[in-house]
This record gives sequence, C-alpha cells and structure tokens, in this order.
Amino acid sequence: MRGPLAPPQVPISLTRSELFDDYVRESVERLERRWPQLVDVEFAVQEVPVAEAGAPVLEAVPLGRVIAAAQGRKSRIIVYRRPVEIRVKSRDDRAALVHEILIEQVADLLGLSPDAIDPRYDEE
Repeated sequence: MRGPLAPPQVPISLTRSELFDDYVRESVERLERRWPQLVDVEFAVQEVPVAEAGAPVLEAVPLGRVIAAAQGRKSRIIVYRRPVEIRVKSRDDRAALVHEILIEQVADLLGLSPDAIDPRYDEE
C-alpha cells in the first residue's frame, strides 16, 4: 500500500515554511502575554532580507528587522526564514533562535534590554 506516512493535519506533514511560521506565532503569543502593547505590532516572516537601493552593505545577513510605525502604519517586526534555517539545523534550536530574534527586535522597538523583555533571554 502506498500513501503518505501521516495524514495532512499531522505536524510531520507541515512544510518547513509552515513550521517556521508556527515558531514565530508561538513566540509572539508568549511575548504578547507579557507585553500586551505588542498587539499593535505586525509580525511577519520573509524568506530573505531584500537589499534596498542605496543601503549600506552589511557584513552579516540580518535575521530580523524592526520597522517603526510611520504615517498611519503599525510598527512591524520581520524574521527572515532562510538565514535562520541556515544557522541552526534542529527544530528545537530553530524555535529557540526565532524566540531570541523576536526578543531582540521587541527590545529594540520598545527601547528596552532583551533581559527586560524576557528574563530567560540569556538562558536560551
């Protein structure tokens, strides 16, 4: 008998992109419980950072980015999927790195230290 090893609704059949979105969603939910003002922030996942014309060349590929609110637009935090996936191989490490990136970006947005955003920041 041929067929999938698991039905489509089972997590094993999620794509890497869908799993990554779940890591971001779970991390955002954790952070929003502690920081309710984050409900007004948009969180997004992009495959890779896009080089903007005239922007300086960076030494390292960014893993995330904050775009401050402007002209009626909400603040936005972006996590770049492919650079994160390249850095770590295991699912647990990937989820931990996503959370760390989001802590750092939220800290930058709110003008606080990462430790203030999540006291377990240095432990992860």
